[in-house]
Amino acid sequence: MVFGWGKKKAKPMGAIPQNKEILLVDVPRVISDLGDLRKSQTLSEINNLRNDTEPLIDDLIQIGNMLEKDSLNVDNLDKHLAIIVVRGKKQVIDVIKKDVALLPKISSFDDATQLNTVLTQTLKKVGDVLGRQTRIIHIFAKKYAAQLKENLEVMNSNHSEIRTLLKNYDSTKSLSDQILYTLDQIKDLNDLHKVKSQKISETNKNTVLIQEKISMIKCSIDETKSSDSYGRYLALRDTCDKFRDQKSLIINQIHTQFTKISRPLSRYKYASSLDKAQKNLLSDLVAEPFDVLTSENRDSIITILENVRKGVSSGSISVKDIDKTTLQITQTTEFIDVFLRQISEYHTKYKELRDNVRSLKPENLDSLESALAKNITLADESRLKSATLQDAINEIDSGIPKTVSEIEEKLHEFSNTRYTVLLS
Repeated sequence: MVFGWGKKKAKPMGAIPQNKEILLVDVPRVISDLGDLRKSQTLSEINNLRNDTEPLIDDLIQIGNMLEKDSLNVDNLDKHLAIIVVRGKKQVIDVIKKDVALLPKISSFDDATQLNTVLTQTLKKVGDVLGRQTRIIHIFAKKYAAQLKENLEVMNSNHSEIRTLLKNYDSTKSLSDQILYTLDQIKDLNDLHKVKSQKISETNKNTVLIQEKISMIKCSIDETKSSDSYGRYLALRDTCDKFRDQKSLIINQIHTQFTKISRPLSRYKYASSLDKAQKNLLSDLVAEPFDVLTSENRDSIITILENVRKGVSSGSISVKDIDKTTLQITQTTEFIDVFLRQISEYHTKYKELRDNVRSLKPENLDSLESALAKNITLADESRLKSATLQDAINEIDSGIPKTVSEIEEKLHEFSNTRYTVLLS
């Protein structure tokens, strides 16, 4: 027979779970009450197991004392065998004397933990030595073997129950901490809900103020635009806009004329040794003559046209019809002053109209329209901020019930009652 541990006692079937409704604010009190009850019950059960185990400790010590006095009739044994038996007996007695200790009294969980430690060490030491000396005990100390085996089985069973009780209490304590932590999360969510709701209220008030400001600005703009001076401003601005069409007519006339001589102008650019400024002027004259037809450029442009006409006449610039091209260049040269006058008159008239438009434009209209655009943007941003805050609140509102459900599940693990937690 080998020393071994007994089977764990089967737990009785639990009672049918009860249903109960509680408010969320009452959960900490329920947790505290259940925790105190579980603690009291656990300590009571451990203390009972401790009291059931204490006599067994005394028995082990007594068995060790009796075994120490028992000669085990080694005088009748072979000398070598007698030495083995005496040595084995001594090891068992030494372990019992050294490692079988009195159990601590139980008044707190520290005591219960200490009790578990003492039993763990005792059972391991005694179990190990009896395992090594099992043949000696069962053969030469048979009258102690059964009692030792029975004592150790009961002690191990009690120890196993103590460990289970401590483990279950730790699990309960962990559940309690989780529930309290979840309650803190809900509190944080509720606090965040209040903060964001307050921000929404402030943002909506700000939106109303901005909207009122927008209405006032629009009224000021409408009042400005309904004035006689603004009517004159619009009429003159329309005249100015239409006058800009004159520029297109002038550009088309100039472009039409210079298109006739664009080929010889382009060839002159590559056939002559012009400096950089002249080449740039010639390039612009071919591309967009309106832009370079100024009084400052008049003499240079006429010089270029004369040189081109001479080149065509001399044949250095090849064209299909020399006479026709020469005539077109001459006409273009004659038109230069006409074009310059048209351009100058256009710019003078346009500047006069534009200055008059600016003088008639209400001074505060630009600032009012700028303020209107700015406040419309602010109103849009304020509404977007409010919507974003509301999305966050909606997420909180949908998250809290899920968190409460987690609390309900943990409370059910914590006790034999199925709680329904009400927010209010």
